[in-house]
Amino acid sequence: MHIEHINISAPMKLLIKTKAFYCEVFGLIEGYRPNFSRAGFWLYSDDKPLIHLTESNDHFSNQTQGCLDHIAFQVTGLDEFVSKLKALSVNFEVDQLPDIGMTQIFFKDPAGIGVEVNFVNETL
Repeated sequence: MHIEHINISAPMKLLIKTKAFYCEVFGLIEGYRPNFSRAGFWLYSDDKPLIHLTESNDHFSNQTQGCLDHIAFQVTGLDEFVSKLKALSVNFEVDQLPDIGMTQIFFKDPAGIGVEVNFVNETL
């Protein structure tokens, strides 16, 4: 089993910001999306539509965190990634896990969703 994709549902104005964020931070590319009844975007990593963005006026960001704490990605290029976050003025936290050789970066996306980015055998 593996996670097929994540879906973020929000008003279109927030989806546009969220799309730009994931494309800029992770280098995802907007790609083919079937003709659904609601507008949205599919963001691709290589040939996989990893993040689905769906227009919804019933979903919105809020001040209190729900039960889903965060989504996590494993990537490479820690120094470049941190430089990108700084250039975009994204507030983030760093956690080092030397016993498993991992550096973790934590931040929020424009929709308020927690994002964890893991780097194996890379340290700051």
